[in-house]
Amino acid sequence: MSKAIKDPEKHAKRMQTIKEHVDRRIAKAQQDKGTFVLLTGNGKGKSSSALGMVARALGHGMKVGVVQFLKGTWDTGEIGFFKAQPNVTWHIMGSGFTWETQNRAADEASSEEAWQHAQTLLQDESYDLVVLDELTYLLHYEYLDAEKVLSALMNRPENQHLVVTGRGASDELVELADTVSEIKEIKHAFKRGIKAQKGLEF
Repeated sequence: MSKAIKDPEKHAKRMQTIKEHVDRRIAKAQQDKGTFVLLTGNGKGKSSSALGMVARALGHGMKVGVVQFLKGTWDTGEIGFFKAQPNVTWHIMGSGFTWETQNRAADEASSEEAWQHAQTLLQDESYDLVVLDELTYLLHYEYLDAEKVLSALMNRPENQHLVVTGRGASDELVELADTVSEIKEIKHAFKRGIKAQKGLEF
């Protein structure tokens, strides 16, 4: 981190230089298209960030579709809130693919059923934003055909924004995405014996 400049004249000069640099970058970034954002890494906040973008899109009157691949029957605050908003389509995968099912065949069937909902959204140009929450797990465990999924992501409507979340994103997903953020865990309350908290984790 650079050292703070406390002299008023030097500070103003430095801020002017930064402004000119930022303005040049903004002037160059004029392409308007659907953007693919990938949120991965072991840290907390991937789904929360995606849902922040859902709120942002809805605030602009945009139409949003969400498919959650891992949440199952969890009673989360965001589901009740966002499903009550206009312009939202929300689908949750069956009982939720988790370590608790211990049944690969059932998980594969549930994954495929949820993917059909995702594919429908990815083919519908009326949706401005599609969020595929925890999709990376289904690719990692090969519950879905990666080639089929990548093809659907690449061939979505030109102006449709896409957000994919989940740990362990594949190299192919990273390469395909326009923006990739890896959320790193520094500390987590759960490891200190603190259970998931209402309003923060669910």
